[in-house]
Amino acid sequence: MTEFPTLPAELHPVDGRFGCGPSKVRTPQIQAIADGQPGIMGTSHRQAAVKNVVGSIREGLGELFQLPEGYEIVLSLGGATAFWDSATFGLIEKKSGHLSFGEFSGKFATAAAKAPWLEEPTVVKAEPGDAPAPQAMEGCDLLGWAHNETSTGAMAEVSRPANTDALIAIDATSGAGGLPVNVAETDVYYFSPQKCFASDGGLWLAVMSPAAIERIEKINASGRFIPAFLNLQTAVDNSRKNQTYNTPAVGTLLLLDNQVQWMNANGGLAGMVERTTASATALYQWADTREEASCYVADPAKRSLVVGTIDFADSIDAAQIAKILRANGIVDVEPYRKLGRNQLRIGMFPAIDSADIVTLTKAIDYILDGGFAAK
Repeated sequence: MTEFPTLPAELHPVDGRFGCGPSKVRTPQIQAIADGQPGIMGTSHRQAAVKNVVGSIREGLGELFQLPEGYEIVLSLGGATAFWDSATFGLIEKKSGHLSFGEFSGKFATAAAKAPWLEEPTVVKAEPGDAPAPQAMEGCDLLGWAHNETSTGAMAEVSRPANTDALIAIDATSGAGGLPVNVAETDVYYFSPQKCFASDGGLWLAVMSPAAIERIEKINASGRFIPAFLNLQTAVDNSRKNQTYNTPAVGTLLLLDNQVQWMNANGGLAGMVERTTASATALYQWADTREEASCYVADPAKRSLVVGTIDFADSIDAAQIAKILRANGIVDVEPYRKLGRNQLRIGMFPAIDSADIVTLTKAIDYILDGGFAAK
């Protein structure tokens, strides 16, 4: 069995979870399941007890994102992957346009390309580690891109391009709740709860504009075949009743509700962005001071506040750094597997304390300075 060096006690973060999803869950969230909502687990999701939790989540998210008039919070099961498929059935009318700059931002485009009832999508690509500018695309009735590319740690601007009346659909799975946004610049700002919202996966949630809801109604009434599980009109109708079409994981709802309340009680979205900015500043400034390290995203303006990717020189084995950290209880800093780089990927979501990011960098210093990760 391989033995790894033991880090000094002062180099152990208070909480060693730095994953990019599932992410750190705060202890009070677990308590909310254990005793904060007695009698809800194991009861019908069609009754008031669970519906009140869904209502609290929708109200809390409305407060967090300062919903413009007419915007609604819609939720359903399946995560962002299910939402991409739902959008091909119920949100894209004829043709979509996509910004693709990593593993996840490209998946929506792939789903649209495989839908035989839609025209071939337009795709504007940038190399991983970069992000293209939002832009109008001729003939497209929906434009989609990721607010934050989880695989690379690049974040993109969220703004409505000029000279287009297309719906704007933003994949905010790892960005929502940790990056600044004006949701009025979007029509669908959708996300899963296992990143900034420190919950389990299996749900998608979306901030939807009146224009998006109108599009959903139009397509639903058009006669297009739409599978029941992927029907966005069903999701809208059920959300307005504070429920989901299929049975949800009530534990996930309780985790999410507690996190949203915590976020609003600690400064709302501005307060969360202040936390993620402090963490990102600490990480990127540290990388700038180490000869062996560098920020993978070259443009500082595109460096994510919630997912940090740090490259290492060829003389350093980043995988060994991750193994040593894991052996010391500091987990999930491995890079995205398909990117294949000699790097670490570090989650900096709102639940992660900036002081722990600083301690993490000091732990990596110890490993580098001791020669424990030299090739």
